[in-house]
Amino acid sequence: MLSELVAFARENSPFYRDLYAGLPAKVALTDLPLIDHAAFWAANTVHDNTLRTGPHTDGIVFKTGGTTSAPRISVYTRPEWREMATTFASGLPAAGVRAGDRVANLFYAGELYSSFVFTLNLFQVAPVDTVQLPIAGGADPEFVVRALTEFSATVLAAPPTSLCQLAQHVRDTVGSLPDVRVVLFSGEAFYGDQRALLASAFPNSSVRSIGYASVDGGILAAPVDGEPDSRVHQAFAPSRLLEILDLETGEPVTTPGQAGRVVVTDLVRRLQPVIRYPVGDLAEWVDPAAGTFRLLGRSDEGARVGPVTLYLDDLRSIVEQAVGPVSGMQVVLRRQDAKDQLVLRLAGSGCGDSIATRLSQARPMFADHVRRGLIQPLAVEWVRTTDLRTNPRTGKLVRLLDERGVNDGIVG
Repeated sequence: MLSELVAFARENSPFYRDLYAGLPAKVALTDLPLIDHAAFWAANTVHDNTLRTGPHTDGIVFKTGGTTSAPRISVYTRPEWREMATTFASGLPAAGVRAGDRVANLFYAGELYSSFVFTLNLFQVAPVDTVQLPIAGGADPEFVVRALTEFSATVLAAPPTSLCQLAQHVRDTVGSLPDVRVVLFSGEAFYGDQRALLASAFPNSSVRSIGYASVDGGILAAPVDGEPDSRVHQAFAPSRLLEILDLETGEPVTTPGQAGRVVVTDLVRRLQPVIRYPVGDLAEWVDPAAGTFRLLGRSDEGARVGPVTLYLDDLRSIVEQAVGPVSGMQVVLRRQDAKDQLVLRLAGSGCGDSIATRLSQARPMFADHVRRGLIQPLAVEWVRTTDLRTNPRTGKLVRLLDERGVNDGIVG
């Protein structure tokens, strides 16, 4: 299947034709170059697209991370989307979903976001019968609690930040919702400091990952039945080829417990091929033969602040537009008062307010989540170049530091 996909992409996509120029007709997976994010998204434009293999005449369009001036668009044909939902839904029983469950879909809908629609679609083709409650993330908290109570919801599905906000409202109003037995999360990390809050609001529930996916990379892995650590997933083989690559050498990791970058090849998608695409996460193999791995947090392609993804190249552009060139930039992710915080450590001097204003303009979703109290406001630290963290082995700048203690939480 890989050779067929590569041949198809080379023939029909100008981007892949140029990327694979000079390669022989038959290649192994590791012979193919990794996708460069900047080049990929420069080719994957709304108009005059040079990545796709043909016109998009049937299916669906979604927006992923990126600034308002350069939105990142992912497209799927109808058969691709249907297969994606069906494959992802196969992992729902391992996540704890049972026949007869009443599932409250609290993901965000509209504005080209994918999570609500995808969750709705996958439960429509789930291998067990369920009743869906399409409430959505923007609903008034009073309505949400009333609907959960009236329809005796047994499963909640939402990003962790939204789940915590709902849990606080439940505690402040009705006290608890004992009918809820499974809380499914996705889209951001779930941390240990959130456990007590969810346990008090939903005392009979277990917290599980709904699965591992991204808008641009597609679906990657399912939860593992009976696995107490919800960071552990099982790759969707053979339709998705998941690699973990050494952080320094780029070579495939085969040893359990060694951290590396997650790279995916989707053998199903043909309109917008995804071949050796770095997803932006770190992981380690648990059992390479079984395809099970543990997610460890973000790598240096993108920073996830609550449910908001910010790409490092976009952040660099925002900083330079606001204050001009800086001699160094490091993105730091922290937890403050049980909320994610984005910190920009910049070598130089300037005004942090202008950067915050520019970020709000470029990424309205970030500003909206700050206003709603779901994440902390942007923090800017001006430092000397020598204060920026570097890799002790190579001396290279560490572009992204995740100080949130991911190993104490759950990622999905």
